[in-house]
Amino acid sequence: MIRINLLAAERTKKKAVSLQAGQKLTIACSAILLLAVLFVGWRYWSLSRQSTQLDAEIAASQQETTRLHSVIQQVQQFEQRKAQLQQRVVLIEQLRKGQTGPVHMLDQISRAMPPMLWLTQVRQSGTDVLIDGKATTLTGLSDFVTNLEGSGYFKRSIEIVSTTTEPVAQPPSELIKFSIKALFQPPDKTSAAAAASPGV
Repeated sequence: MIRINLLAAERTKKKAVSLQAGQKLTIACSAILLLAVLFVGWRYWSLSRQSTQLDAEIAASQQETTRLHSVIQQVQQFEQRKAQLQQRVVLIEQLRKGQTGPVHMLDQISRAMPPMLWLTQVRQSGTDVLIDGKATTLTGLSDFVTNLEGSGYFKRSIEIVSTTTEPVAQPPSELIKFSIKALFQPPDKTSAAAAASPGV
């Protein structure tokens, strides 16, 4: 009688089947682990690259900010200089406009002076003009005031502030020392030309 042990063959088949299932599971887990490691590595490399790129962009932005800040400072300096130059231009224009006033004033005063009258001092404060001088007669002083009022460059009602007499030794006589106050007001061009034409 022959005995066949069928149990051992079944055990070997079961072992081979369980080994194949275990190997498949191990391979699958290894593949998942490998994929996870690859994904983590790729993600790390990607984030590192983005971080480097962002650092470069931040550095470039800071350089641009520094450059723009210096440009803004230059613009502010140019604007300050422009404002100063505009103030100077306005001042020069004002001086040019006011330049002819004293010339005309002195011209009209010299034209209005009668004989035997001379001036010792002329002061101007804004439009007020103070004139000090000496004359040999009161008539000469009166003519001087009348001529100033008629020139068109001085407002009417010129005020005689003071008159005093000074004795003169040689020849024995008296001089009249006077001080008058006038308001200088240049007329417009047409009336100035009309006022200047009769004296020519």
